[in-house]
Amino acid sequence: MNVQRVAELTIRESYGRLVAYLASRWGDVMAAEDALSEAFLAALEQWPQAGVPQQPEAWLLVVARRRLIDLARRGKVREDAMETFKQAANLAQSEGLSSAPTFPDERLQLLFTCAHPAIDRGVRTALMLQTVLGLNAETIGSAFLVAPTTMGQRLVRAKAKIRDAGIRFELPEGADLRPRLEAVLEAIYAAYSTGWDDVAGADPRSKGLAEEAIWLGRLVGQLLPEEAEAKGLLALMLHCEARRPARLDAAGQYVPLSDQQVELWSHTLFDEAERLLIEAATLKQPGRFQLEAAIQSAHSHGVSTGQPDWQTIALLYEGLVQQFPTIGALVSRAAALAQAKGTEAGLAALAAIPSKPIKTYQPYWALKAHLLKEAGELAAAREAYQLAIGLTEAAAVRDFLQRQAP
Repeated sequence: MNVQRVAELTIRESYGRLVAYLASRWGDVMAAEDALSEAFLAALEQWPQAGVPQQPEAWLLVVARRRLIDLARRGKVREDAMETFKQAANLAQSEGLSSAPTFPDERLQLLFTCAHPAIDRGVRTALMLQTVLGLNAETIGSAFLVAPTTMGQRLVRAKAKIRDAGIRFELPEGADLRPRLEAVLEAIYAAYSTGWDDVAGADPRSKGLAEEAIWLGRLVGQLLPEEAEAKGLLALMLHCEARRPARLDAAGQYVPLSDQQVELWSHTLFDEAERLLIEAATLKQPGRFQLEAAIQSAHSHGVSTGQPDWQTIALLYEGLVQQFPTIGALVSRAAALAQAKGTEAGLAALAAIPSKPIKTYQPYWALKAHLLKEAGELAAAREAYQLAIGLTEAAAVRDFLQRQAP
């Protein structure tokens, strides 16, 4: 048995649950993360000699809890938090954590805590990605086109805000809950996208992220069954997830959606996504995730029938960018316009996108390379392909782009 591998997998799979559990009891995300880091280091030092414990997750939790109690005893906590720390001294006995492998999963509470109005709106999604899903500042910064050091500083300030303001770790109720929903859904989708981008599933940083995101999406949907956007997000993720088995061929090469074998799709997930989209529409609360799910539905139906309705897809993207002009939506609209109205229309839409955010945005360069190739501008296409290849982390996608380059 590879002890280090077991430790790394336990850390990756347990991080969000452990941080949420500890932080909800100590009211301090940074202290919980620091204690958990020490527990992980202890595991890497002790498990190779002593062996992997029967319940590794419970072992990590107990060690981290002891670190927090030691911190309290050394007087390195706020005065108003001391009583909580003292009460935690008997936590293992009262909850049976020293021997039991299970404990309450409080990630959803932590998600809504990170979306508190006192937290700067611009950092809420990033904060959730780090605390609940364990992504590092570099990965998060890349997703938000922000330097890792800048993102790290923002995250530290946000965690300090939670601690210093005494923000409670609990699910808000009624009118207080819904204003936070948008940020929570954004974080869940960002987590799913990170897992989805790892086409071959080879990157340990994104392992399990798609599954965790879908699990959280289902949880939010159960919590707020009358929220159309919660249903829309889950429909969007399930539409994508249904196609995952067809993204690579038998040789491990990337297969674009238009060339995928429909029989390899999960029709169970596809049908569930369609049902959720219909349920969302009946609530008459239009929003971004419903639009994106409708786009994915249209794409899937087009591939299934062999008759993609590019006019409808382009129209849906137009509605999306009118309300939510993200860089991803703008690039995708350009792709749809190229199919609906011709290559020149697609290139014109790309040219209208502001230059700053597209410098390191791989999908922009991949699409531009393809359209330039279609337009016969081979030299410019080769240059764009090289940029797209250089910005691609997934080996299967990189190989695909190399094969497409003129």
